[in-house]
Amino acid sequence: MIIYESKLEGTPSQYEKLDAAIRTGRFVRNSIIRAWIDGQVKSRNDAYAYCKVLSDNPEFPWAKQLNSMARQAHAERAWAAIERFYRNCQAQTPGKKGFPRFKKYQIRDSVEYKTSGWKLSQDRRYINFTDGFKAGTFKLWGTRNLHFYQLNSYKRVRVVRRHDGYYVQFLIDHQREENKELTGSQIGLDVGLNYFYTDNFGEKVDNPRFLKKDERKIKRL
Repeated sequence: MIIYESKLEGTPSQYEKLDAAIRTGRFVRNSIIRAWIDGQVKSRNDAYAYCKVLSDNPEFPWAKQLNSMARQAHAERAWAAIERFYRNCQAQTPGKKGFPRFKKYQIRDSVEYKTSGWKLSQDRRYINFTDGFKAGTFKLWGTRNLHFYQLNSYKRVRVVRRHDGYYVQFLIDHQREENKELTGSQIGLDVGLNYFYTDNFGEKVDNPRFLKKDERKIKRL
């Protein structure tokens, strides 16, 4: 699996709908953690089933707006935290065991979709979110060539909110293969400040000193 990332370009109202989807994903995760504490969820399948309970509850109409597979993805996040806590307890890990905590609001957050709730355009330049929040179509900005992969190889999509905007990450089913020819020789490298590195043959590579160069550029501003 490989992950490619692009920035999303949309309108303020579209970003608000993405915020609502992210908030709902956090709600699903926290609700499953609460149900586990109360003894209602005891397995991964129970976590999946509880997503249906949330979506059918008239007190939480927003839960149904989130795509069903997206709800399952956040159920997996919740159960992953629970499983990690169980493993640490069984292994008698020293210190805190990582008891699952409720996730609070923070700028950097995300909502994850599986194979539905979104649609990538044929030219790979736009993505359309089709779940109940109806965030609509966003333009993609990035340097990765998404044409190289078939549409059915895109297994998951994650919308990430950061301080500088909204991004989408594509989880692509692709196995990288790099053919390497072993030379049978070995080399030793010494990394330092005066030189970037010096090998065991005495060859030296100068330190590029990017920081000093950038500092000089900043002083000119």
